[in-house]
Amino acid sequence: MTAPQVTRSHAPQAPLVPRPFRVLATRAETADTTTITLEPADGVPLGFAAGQFTMLGTFGGPEAPISVTSSPVAGPLEQTIRDMGGVTHALTRVLPGDTLTVRGPYGTGWGVTDAAGGDLLVIAGGIGLAPLRSALLEVLADRAAYRRVVLLYGARSPAEQVFAGDLARWADGEGGIEFDVTVDQAGPGWTGRVGLVTNLIPGARFDPARTLALVCGPEVMMRFVATALIDAGVPAGRIRVSLERNMKCGIGLCGHCQLRELFICTDGPVLAYDRVAGLMALREY
Repeated sequence: MTAPQVTRSHAPQAPLVPRPFRVLATRAETADTTTITLEPADGVPLGFAAGQFTMLGTFGGPEAPISVTSSPVAGPLEQTIRDMGGVTHALTRVLPGDTLTVRGPYGTGWGVTDAAGGDLLVIAGGIGLAPLRSALLEVLADRAAYRRVVLLYGARSPAEQVFAGDLARWADGEGGIEFDVTVDQAGPGWTGRVGLVTNLIPGARFDPARTLALVCGPEVMMRFVATALIDAGVPAGRIRVSLERNMKCGIGLCGHCQLRELFICTDGPVLAYDRVAGLMALREY
């Protein structure tokens, strides 16, 4: 079977020119992760595909690649940022009314419509749910097109789960998502599952021959998840992963995000697993 092609759905007309966006609201997801809601200063919405990212920055300051986490079909632009360094620290401290610069969107999307008529299996680890949230919101806008939608989510602890409001609604069955969650370490009051997210796969309901699997999280987690899915009968070409690298230009010129023959900012970040399985097994120095 030929592996489906994951192609770029939206590309900026002036890829190196930033656009000003105003911060409408901020929402704390965890102790170190914040979601910001943005509106374009010129009134022209940013078109994007679920899975794409932007280069987000402050005026006169550096940028960071940040996944879009909002729906690609409705609503304002949302981006979820984890405080991991100088640039992301500044971005997580913005206030409503502040102006940021946005370049993009860049990269490939999840291509969720390839699962239409079959099963969509979404597996996330920690902050990896951020780029997958956009795909889930796209699917929920046309839920009848999919036979089954399954979300398996793992986090290190209950306190490190992002999108608590969404998770609560999906756990209640809103939108017809079959949802299961686990944590590595249970805290006080946690009565759910404890263990690796791969432990959730055997109990999930999906037809391997009719499944498109979207996976995002730490690379070691994605490798183990992909192996478990292949063992369960899902073709490697129907497993898509999102890779994270140090992106600077967004258009494949600077080489910061090169992974052997691939430029993750243009060939990815979403890639079919059969294309990158060998590369993800390589140790980087």
